[in-house]
Amino acid sequence: MKTRIITAIIALAVFIPLILIGKLPLTIFALILALIGMSELITMKKLYMVSFAAAVSFIGTIIVAMPDKWVAWMPDQLGRTTLIYIVAMMLLAHTVFHKQRFNFEDAAVLVLGMLYIGFGFNALVIARSVNFETLLYGMLVVWLTDSFAYFCGRMFGKHKLAPKVSPNKTLEGSLGGTIVATLVLAIYLHFFPVGYANQGLMIAMTFVLSVLGQIGDLIESAFKRYYGVKDSGKLLPGHGGILDRFDSMLVVLPAMYILGML
Repeated sequence: MKTRIITAIIALAVFIPLILIGKLPLTIFALILALIGMSELITMKKLYMVSFAAAVSFIGTIIVAMPDKWVAWMPDQLGRTTLIYIVAMMLLAHTVFHKQRFNFEDAAVLVLGMLYIGFGFNALVIARSVNFETLLYGMLVVWLTDSFAYFCGRMFGKHKLAPKVSPNKTLEGSLGGTIVATLVLAIYLHFFPVGYANQGLMIAMTFVLSVLGQIGDLIESAFKRYYGVKDSGKLLPGHGGILDRFDSMLVVLPAMYILGML
């Protein structure tokens, strides 16, 4: 517990100033986090970190995660979508020449990882570019849901939510976390309006985002269980890796973008 608390304090001491500053420092930090997250996925997949496939996947992750203005100068036929396609084709071509060490499944995992991780951290930067209150709202959706789901689960939990993926999570905890997070954020939205002008709609969207955040948590639990690991990485002692800490945000922030809240 002591290690976990110390790690959290250090992480917040780095993260909070960066989200307050925003702009280029936060963008660079988000790109670094995306690369670390991709390296965790590569490690879980038991692929070589120093390899053509890993290098290409890192490039692909940067392409997905970087701000739109970084690719705005390129010709239309070489936009972000085309670049992602080229990266995917490079990985598929790699399966032809190294089929004993790198196959179609490996390529598919890396491409999916680039999209999942890259777009998640791209949305973090987009949310901050709107304003600090919008990014804080997204983070509070995750933090409040996670915290109160834990406490409600401890007090009232009886029915398992997804026993094969995350045995400790309960339906009561999940529902309690979402309800409390929605109520608290309804107050937040009254003082700091973000997203839609209609506050009632925003409260409904908060409920939806809270549920999606828990799905993000379960997604990460599912692939950790599939690969037989306890944590995605060891960067944060007591907390695991970057994917362990940002699993819900990698779903909530892109969902905010897709729902037109960013």
